[in-house]
Amino acid sequence: MYERFAAHRVREALADTPVVLVAGPRRCGKTTLVRGMQGPDRTYVTLDDQTALDAARSDPVGYVRGLEGAAVIIDEVQRVPELLLAIKKRVDESRRPGHFLLTGSANVMTLPRVADSLAGRMETIPMLPLAQAEIAGQAAPTFLDRLFEGSWPTVRQAVLGDDLVRTVLQGGFPEAIARESERRRQDWARAYLNSVLTRDLRDIADVEKITELPRFVRLLAEHSGRLVNHSQFGAGIGVTHKTAQRYLGLLEQIFLVRTLPPWYTNAAKRITKTPKLHFVDSGLLATARGLGLARVQADREAFGALLETFVFAEVLKLMAASDLRLTPYHYRDAQMREVDIVLERDDGMVAGIEVKASATVRAADFGGLRTLADACQGRFAYGVVLYDGTDCVHFGERLAAVPLSALWG
Repeated sequence: MYERFAAHRVREALADTPVVLVAGPRRCGKTTLVRGMQGPDRTYVTLDDQTALDAARSDPVGYVRGLEGAAVIIDEVQRVPELLLAIKKRVDESRRPGHFLLTGSANVMTLPRVADSLAGRMETIPMLPLAQAEIAGQAAPTFLDRLFEGSWPTVRQAVLGDDLVRTVLQGGFPEAIARESERRRQDWARAYLNSVLTRDLRDIADVEKITELPRFVRLLAEHSGRLVNHSQFGAGIGVTHKTAQRYLGLLEQIFLVRTLPPWYTNAAKRITKTPKLHFVDSGLLATARGLGLARVQADREAFGALLETFVFAEVLKLMAASDLRLTPYHYRDAQMREVDIVLERDDGMVAGIEVKASATVRAADFGGLRTLADACQGRFAYGVVLYDGTDCVHFGERLAAVPLSALWG
């Protein structure tokens, strides 16, 4: 059992909000989390149960009305999105805090069949696979606070070299981590991808060429960390760019991939305004690309794309645990100067993260961060190059090379 950062957020929300939705990819630990909150006054039902699923689909309003107990947990609510309208009706009759605790393996609030967003009645708690600090049983890291403060202590027991590669290849899904060998983890990942592409997508949409989706995912895997190009994606499986755009949107809905919007300001000219593609788990990305330890050791360039996805996912997990209100972006200008991750705080301050799969950092590696700092016009808080090393090294005002392990160490 892992102590999840999201647990505190869920308990807080249940104390003052009628409906709480824990949303994230299938098998990331949502069910374990909410079942830990089950008790005599909180009934648990799962729509993975065929009887419950059939009953909910046949009469959503009657099903919600018939649930017993002072509070209810409904697992995998995306399988019957119409339940949300029935829950809205029930909540409007009694706005008791913590009445409904839901989980969803798809972003149900973007589904076309859901006509009402439950705005003001529901809080959504994002949950991704395990963060490295959760795996190690540590408290939520202070990396994001330190990023905006520019305060970097010595990192103890940094994860380096092949150990870092293994950490990235492992990813964060609890069941994959529990398997001892790389081959068995990849077997789990392949089965997982097959399941979500054939089952979960059917719950939320009619997909014309569902047999093409595994090939589409492999194509996206080769482009993880790059700019989105719907025409190129569509051509790869023989569909139009609009169909490719729809497929990508569906994969985002089931939390397999995520597009990272560009950061730009009207004051800065010739900045790329195309989103960037990322997988949400580096272990799934490695399996989709057929990358194992031996191949990554021989091809450091292939590891670079995996590492960037790993860092992006870790940052998202830390954002969900942090009190900071941050929005993630990427940055690239016409001269190809870029920053892998840009975080903008709700007060407008900006910090940048560049990811480097090397043990050596040079001044030239800060070119994108310096350009970003200039574009921010006084709103730049700090910029770091995360690298495969042990020491924090300052490279000028508000710039530093920081070990990757600072994300959780």
